[in-house]
Amino acid sequence: MGRFASTAIGSVALLVVLAGGSAAPAGDWSMFRGDPRLTGRASGRLPDRPEVLWTFEAEEGFESSAAIRDGVVYAASLDGRLRALRLDTGDVLWTHETGTEIKSSPAVHEGVVYFGDEDGVFHAVSATDGKTRWTFGADGAINASANLHGDVVLFGSQDNFLYCLARKDGALRWKLETGSYVYATPAVLEKEGGAAILAGCDGYLRVVRIADGTELESVDIGGYVGASPAVDGGHAYLGTFENEFLAIDLEKGEVLWRYQNPERQFPFYSSAALGDDIVVFGGRDKMVHALDPKTGETLWTYPTKARVDSSPVILGGRAFVGTMAGEILALDLASGRPVWTFDTGSPVLASPAIAGDRLVIGTVDGVLYCFGGRAPAAASR
Repeated sequence: MGRFASTAIGSVALLVVLAGGSAAPAGDWSMFRGDPRLTGRASGRLPDRPEVLWTFEAEEGFESSAAIRDGVVYAASLDGRLRALRLDTGDVLWTHETGTEIKSSPAVHEGVVYFGDEDGVFHAVSATDGKTRWTFGADGAINASANLHGDVVLFGSQDNFLYCLARKDGALRWKLETGSYVYATPAVLEKEGGAAILAGCDGYLRVVRIADGTELESVDIGGYVGASPAVDGGHAYLGTFENEFLAIDLEKGEVLWRYQNPERQFPFYSSAALGDDIVVFGGRDKMVHALDPKTGETLWTYPTKARVDSSPVILGGRAFVGTMAGEILALDLASGRPVWTFDTGSPVLASPAIAGDRLVIGTVDGVLYCFGGRAPAAASR
């Protein structure tokens, strides 16, 4: 483990003990996967059969997931535009143009929206009017989404670095070099100074001290990673392009268990959602998987019509997810059976954002959908 081993074990142990379960506030879904630990767990409610409340059509498709904050949807598309839309109506409030594709999901915090683009520019814009606060240039495309801790913002780039910038002005605090591209969003443990949990295409999971960028721990996970780690109870959960899904004990710095589809060997790009005693994720094996987070044993699988790169979101007793066949599914957590489906007619790469009793998700053909329950019609007099 290197010269940081003695301090690393104590620091990581304290961090993981303090990292308990949580869900995104019912009114907000401020970042990719909903919370700093990337658990994919939402609050609030949706009807048994959500209806389309509004749609918005962009000039090109959506690959990133929306953020929802204070009744506003922030959605980035491949036409190079970040848009702010009213959650209740879909009306556009403002548009920010970058001139290049955006695959990074926006993160919203204290009146600022943070995201990266394909030219390697990281943007901080006003959540009120979309005007630029500051920009920072990396040396590679930024597909990873941002995470935040205290007065800093963190993100990875295809230039092989994890960056930590000051939220106020974009000044570089530190950057950590990895062995390959960083597609995944870092999870953040917020207690005792904070730690970033990062997976990359070099096949390692790293625990990094946010205060100074010191690598406290690295775990060889045996394959390159596009999925972001979901962290809960001292464990990180993620899939790899070597056809495995893993649980990693962050305190011990070792793999707790590994899972493979016993019949179909395909990569896992979807990030996991963590519920009570269940972890749910999609696969390029055209299935949604649910495992016991303690043992990795299969609880159920659901076969879809195409691969599942979209990352599920758990709300109540259902998991919501999109598929490359164009379906948006709600699966019963207890059985894995579909309890609601909607056919968009276009592949879905983006992941659901759920807040304010609404589900928002975009498609590859550029349609942004908002689902929810319609208010009952007023009785006539």
